[in-house]
Amino acid sequence: MTEEIWGQVLEDLRLAIGANNFSNWIEPLELDAITDGVATFRVPTNFIGNYVSQNFGDQILYHVNRTGTEVQRLKFAATGKPAPRPTLPVADEQDGIRMKDSGNGIGLDARFTFDTFVVGKPNELAHAAARRVAEGGAVSFNPLFLYGGVGLGKTHLMHAIAHELRARRPEFNVLYLSAEQFMYRFITALREKRMMDFKQLFRSVDVLMVDDVQFMAGKDSTQEEFFHTFNALVDGHKQIIISADRAPGDIADLEDRIKSRLQCGLVVDLHPTDYELRLGILQTKAQLYRSEYPNLEIRDGVLEFLAHRISSNVRVLEGALTRLFAFASLVGKPITMELVQDCLADVLKASDRKITIEEIQRKVSDHYNIRLSDLVGPKRLRIYARPRQVAMYLAKQHTSRSLPEIGRRFGKRDHTTVMHGIKRIEELMATDSQIAEDVELLRRALEA
Repeated sequence: MTEEIWGQVLEDLRLAIGANNFSNWIEPLELDAITDGVATFRVPTNFIGNYVSQNFGDQILYHVNRTGTEVQRLKFAATGKPAPRPTLPVADEQDGIRMKDSGNGIGLDARFTFDTFVVGKPNELAHAAARRVAEGGAVSFNPLFLYGGVGLGKTHLMHAIAHELRARRPEFNVLYLSAEQFMYRFITALREKRMMDFKQLFRSVDVLMVDDVQFMAGKDSTQEEFFHTFNALVDGHKQIIISADRAPGDIADLEDRIKSRLQCGLVVDLHPTDYELRLGILQTKAQLYRSEYPNLEIRDGVLEFLAHRISSNVRVLEGALTRLFAFASLVGKPITMELVQDCLADVLKASDRKITIEEIQRKVSDHYNIRLSDLVGPKRLRIYARPRQVAMYLAKQHTSRSLPEIGRRFGKRDHTTVMHGIKRIEELMATDSQIAEDVELLRRALEA
């Protein structure tokens, strides 16, 4: 890669992640070589290399490949040279931390707005709650706690809230960052004896947004400071928005007093995606890519195929589409089913494990602590009927079996009974958090 091309990548990254993150994490990188699809960078320390890989690796790959330079992996080699000291933003009268570079946390992604968030049954409640908070009016629920598995849209909603607040309430001091960033700033402030600056920053905001709070679990000193920050903001009627990969009560090694505070607002989970939502996400993403690759043709049936085959993770789904467009542009071919099979062989193979109805029945029986014979038997008591409906729902979602075939495997039941059971679970998942959590846990167990 020439210096000119790398310079363009750097400019794109600066716009994508903000000047503060760029100066702290990207400027210390020195491109060493690109060999066999691996870009090697020299970095001052292993810490910086690991942090960049985890937080900005995907964006670096995306912008590098947009230049036509094909790179599949990044590698970081520590040089031991001193790194520029990351700045600890301090709110001031002129700049504050109004989503500008000095206080933008880990940086906002311009693509993650409410306009680009595809709404479906699995995420409509979370979307509605996020919209309400983003209006910037009187605090109706505090904190707003969003949780769900990987790739279900938590971070997208967090960024969308921040973007909307910046547009609606430009006078607000809004700070968005990850739990890891919070910890890093806390540790830096302790080491440099700048705790007053730290407290001033975090306790003078109008809205505090912390992503992936589960990473604070087990970090006693960080939890102590977060607890006091939380209380100070709530007492001052300031809005707090938190995300995690699980419900507050399920985060191990998180102090009970923090769990209690997190549960006192509105706790909303994002359910696993259904086929319609996955297809909508792909259609939206494809429309965006068509503006970047106007001459690329995507053949009929490709998006539908991907929505069926890649069901566990939206990030994997979107990453697969990104790879398809990049690959097709490089080889100058339309995106056909044949190209999908060639380009995404590893992704499709990973999602190709066959889940059987029998496996689903065993997992559901174990989860609800009932006998398999009762799950498929004639008893209509609710303690058996509800798990039976859950198992039918999972069979429809995770196998290719028809409704009559599913019915036969559940005590020779009629296909209309199966249809009713599936519909009932879909309705309950939107209103009953326990059912939604049961289905999510079982889905993870089946896909493990």
